[in-house]
Amino acid sequence: MFNPTRDQVRQFFTETWRKHRAGEVLTPLEATALDWILEHPEYHGDLENPEAAQADYSVEAGRTNPFLHLSMHLAIAEQLSIDHPPGIRDAYQRLAQRKGAHEAAHEIMECLGRVVWEAQRLGTPLDTDAYIELIRQRAGS
Repeated sequence: MFNPTRDQVRQFFTETWRKHRAGEVLTPLEATALDWILEHPEYHGDLENPEAAQADYSVEAGRTNPFLHLSMHLAIAEQLSIDHPPGIRDAYQRLAQRKGAHEAAHEIMECLGRVVWEAQRLGTPLDTDAYIELIRQRAGS
């Protein structure tokens, strides 16, 4: 299982943005990440700023962690591509029809954040059944 460090994740996104701006060839994973980076122009400055790549983004600071947010987009894109957990792709498509693709991804992100937080709080594995049920509820099924 791929388990990058915080610094590796941040380097991946900053390097993807740098390569895009320089017109360099991207890997398929970088190309997927770039799609989400382009959807979030509010993060472009962070991706160009070495200090931002080292910053702590605490909840108390009231600012979204751009690297975490983009990582969650990437994780959800992977889940959708393989339809895992089963049914996520269908629920996403129903959400996207009502809210648009980006907002649908954010809806799923809220569900993912909730089950990850719960798993961390309880010290248990991520509950994929609870995850897909939360998504289905938002999708109206």
